[in-house]
Order: sequence, then structure tokens, then C-alpha cells
Amino acid sequence: MNVAEINSEEIKLKENPEEQIIVEQIVDEKAMELWQLYKEQRTTDNRNEIVLYYTGLVKKIVLRFKGSYNNFGQLDDMVNQGMIVLIDAVEKFNPDMGNKFETFATLKIRGAVIDFMRKQDWVPRSQRSLSKVLEETYGELYASLEREPSEAEIAAKMGISEANLQKILQQRHNSIVLSYEEAINEKMMEVSPLITEEKSDDSPESRMLFNELKEKLGEAIDQLKEKERLVVSLYYYENLKLKEIAEVLGVTESRVSQIHSQAMIKMRNRLKNY
Repeated sequence: MNVAEINSEEIKLKENPEEQIIVEQIVDEKAMELWQLYKEQRTTDNRNEIVLYYTGLVKKIVLRFKGSYNNFGQLDDMVNQGMIVLIDAVEKFNPDMGNKFETFATLKIRGAVIDFMRKQDWVPRSQRSLSKVLEETYGELYASLEREPSEAEIAAKMGISEANLQKILQQRHNSIVLSYEEAINEKMMEVSPLITEEKSDDSPESRMLFNELKEKLGEAIDQLKEKERLVVSLYYYENLKLKEIAEVLGVTESRVSQIHSQAMIKMRNRLKNY
């Protein structure tokens, strides 16, 4: 698969919603047939049919990171990593437990893609350290002040100017967001009620923790400033690129990077003790 094919897939994901519902009903029936056949015969050919059927899931997840993380590696490589994990997920998934394979596989594929990007990180250790100091400083001030610290207060505690703080937020955007994505994915894996190698039951407790995490995420977003909520919404739910968000808000792309980084630091801080 090449970048052109991924771009084509991105367009397909924006098709008519009503037509999409009809298609989903048809594909669900097809999926059930494939899983039943794989359960009965358990052959490599059966497995490969399921893998081929869910290839679009890998494309969709990679598209989620497209545009924000092209510095970390080629899209083709990210898709390849996702396909390897997809094969493993098909082999380990138990459809008899009543869970959705898409959710089960998404957690694993996202984790693999994030790990791949982390390994491709070209950012110097010194800049990565600054990002960590920034997050720690925010957390300390939030705890001591019992409110959200201002940029001036954060800069003062770090011993830098507000201009330098903005520069750090802009330069470290990808690292900060990737760190947030990684933390959320790890937490989802911890509390997910889905069956993995380590979990053998789908308990009410795991369901409760899973729903609680979703609730905490919603609360963290609600507590952001209006512009931060808008950026998060456009980036994560509308899948807009930073440049496109900048056009919507009427600001520079670097300013969007700063706002996004600030939002991620705040959300990570509010979820760290969960």
C-alpha cells in the first residue's frame, strides 16, 4: 500500500452517512460468516481472509496519525506495523466472548503504531527533557495553586520567558501529543473489558473501569478552555490537520500547535492519578 492509496481511503471515510449504515449492516453479516468459518476450520487461508477483510481498520488508524506525525516515519511503514499486529489479533481473538473485534484490534494496532513512532523519534534528548519538565511543572503548580496555572506562572517556575515557553510548546507538539496518545492507549489496555492474553474473563468490574475511563476523558475535555476544546474536537473528532484548524480559527499553525500542546498537558495531568 502506498501513500496515494491511503489518501484515497481517507476520502472514502467521508462518504454519505446513510449509505455507510447500510454498508455496515452488510459487512457485519460477512464478518460473522468469516469468523464462524475460522472457528470451525482454523486454517491459515481462513485467517488471511479475515485479515484482508479488516485491512481498512489499519488504514483508518494510520490516517488518524497522518499529518501530525509524518516526521516519525513513512505511512507505509506504519501500515505494515499495523498489519502485523492485525494478524496477531485475529489469531488471539475469541469471538465467543461477545466482544467486538474492531475494538479489540484497534487498541493493539494503535499501540503498535504509537510504539513505532516513538522508536522513530528524532528529537534530541535535551528537547525531550524540556517537554517532561514542562509537564511536571504544570502538575506541581496545579497541585499547589489548586487551579490551572497561567503561562506566566509556568514560565516563571521553569525560569524561562513566556516567549521561550511558547517556543517549547510549538517545537514539542508532536512529542507531547504522542506522549498523551501513548498514556491513553496504555490506560485503555489496562481497563479494557476485552479478552487479551492476560485476561480470561469479561467481568463487571472491568466494564465499570472501562466506562469510568471514558467518563474521565469527557470530564477532562470539558474542563479545557473554549479554544482548547475546539482544537481537540477538530483534531480528534473531525480529523483536521493543524493547518486546517489554523484556517478555521484564523490563527497561525504554530499557535494551533501551542494550544494543542497545552490541552494535552492539562488532560494528561488530570488523568495521571486515575
